[in-house]
Amino acid sequence: MPVIINFITPSNRIFQLNIRNQSLMSRIVHNIAYSMKLALLKKGITTTDTIWDKLAFRKFQAQFGGKVQLMVTGGAPILPEVIEMSRVVYGATILEGYGQTECTGTTTMTWPGEWIAGHCGGVASSCHLKLADVPELKYFSKDGKGEIMIRGPILTKGYYKDPQKTAELFDENGFLHTGDVGEILPNGTIRLIDRKKHIFKLAQGEYVAPDKIESVYLRCPVVEQVFVDGDSLERWLIAVVVPDRKILEDWNAKHGVEGRSFERICEDKKISHCNLCMPHYRGRKLPKRQKIRFCLLAQEYVLSQLRQIGAENKLNSIEQVKRVYLEREPFSVENGLLTATLKAKRPHLRQKYKNIMEKIYRENKYL
Repeated sequence: MPVIINFITPSNRIFQLNIRNQSLMSRIVHNIAYSMKLALLKKGITTTDTIWDKLAFRKFQAQFGGKVQLMVTGGAPILPEVIEMSRVVYGATILEGYGQTECTGTTTMTWPGEWIAGHCGGVASSCHLKLADVPELKYFSKDGKGEIMIRGPILTKGYYKDPQKTAELFDENGFLHTGDVGEILPNGTIRLIDRKKHIFKLAQGEYVAPDKIESVYLRCPVVEQVFVDGDSLERWLIAVVVPDRKILEDWNAKHGVEGRSFERICEDKKISHCNLCMPHYRGRKLPKRQKIRFCLLAQEYVLSQLRQIGAENKLNSIEQVKRVYLEREPFSVENGLLTATLKAKRPHLRQKYKNIMEKIYRENKYL
């Protein structure tokens, strides 16, 4: 079963939300079941036949037919805890690989029985791998970190009728520039830690890697999809977020304005609709013991959730976004914002939201 991050990560989010909404006793059972199956995983055992599967995980396994034994993923780096959760819950062997179209697919791959997540395996026998310095991001090969460079018979000979782009692809020794920043771990495996191709500089001279930031924000339950971008003339970042519809509607039912549609929740810029808001009582005496409910902007709620998950994952102040735009329509292959493998088309996303981001910067000139 080949899978990509856009499949595994949302399934992890659904699992977490499902557990969070269950009773205390059910959560206790799930926690015990998870710890027991994790112990089996650390012994190299992946199975769906334990009592813990019957008590806690069977319905999640049934969502994918109940007979999944092997998953292979390589679309993008996946957080270690997400890989671990998938191995425990689905009882399947999950192999994580790394490669590019220019490398004819696989360059590195984990082995069956590997339970430690957070890397994409050792180098395939069909290629050589080295690291090159990326001084603008402060990665140096002497520290075991740098841009991943590949050489071997698996490489492309170049881009069709594009000699200039082909020349930029290789160094003087025939190694291909992948644009990915990796780290060689003590056991010889490779861990992806950053992205060189999409980095840009902010006004204060600091470089940021949006892919890294997005991978953190995707852990936030309210985030379905996210695109982080900035401007070299500005000092802070903006996130375009496609929110999880159900979570946002549930939040609105508790803190927003009753009767607002999903579209209205995303679009509202000012709160002046709720008859229990302070503006309604401006200049009037408040009723005794009247419980006043303040309505919140959905943008503020989503921003607070992003900043919380960012802080938990040690994003620095420059990497944390300062403003959010909520997009109702998901990024997709059909609207030209995702590739066939569901990776973001950053130039297309940047062009689509250019005017919106320029307006946000104008409205927050002194932020």
